[in-house]
Amino acid sequence: MKKEKVQERIIRVASDLFYRQGFNSTGINQIIAEADIAIGSLYNHFSSKNDLLQAYLTREEFEWFKGFEEHAAKVSEPKKKIFSLIDYRKKLQLSSKFAGCHFIKIVSEVGDSSPAVSDFVRQHKLKQKELIRKLVSDYVDNKKNTDADLLTENIFLLIEGAVVTSTINKNSDSFDQIQKMIEAQLP
Repeated sequence: MKKEKVQERIIRVASDLFYRQGFNSTGINQIIAEADIAIGSLYNHFSSKNDLLQAYLTREEFEWFKGFEEHAAKVSEPKKKIFSLIDYRKKLQLSSKFAGCHFIKIVSEVGDSSPAVSDFVRQHKLKQKELIRKLVSDYVDNKKNTDADLLTENIFLLIEGAVVTSTINKNSDSFDQIQKMIEAQLP
């Protein structure tokens, strides 16, 4: 196994802390201690905690899309590809013990105090919606009387709602429910 670079270790540790205990509740000193680095090392790589937050969001976004790509790699049928996205989001919730969406959590914590964070999260959710739009387009290609935009919006909102509901209820039942709801909408 190759040795983890200092910058990667800082981002990994900060990401874990930001996700588990929140951005505002995570101090620079805790990141330094848990990453086992000197304070100078942190500031050699990141000029501020907000820079580190930006690196966290960028990393999480990359991992999110890469994870879905790997999860759905063997699925070729368009309808099953849509359901693989639901399964992927369910898998993320299960693996985090229902801790919720990284992006929803950070925007609810930081909110309007950081327009850069709000914009990043908004753009991330738009990228997710574009992914759904592509999956829906592949599916409805030859289907008449199907409103791809409405279907995309419905699937996006159902998945986001399932993530929030599963976070609150600490179970994955909402994903099973939305799968049935989406199945009923697919011609």
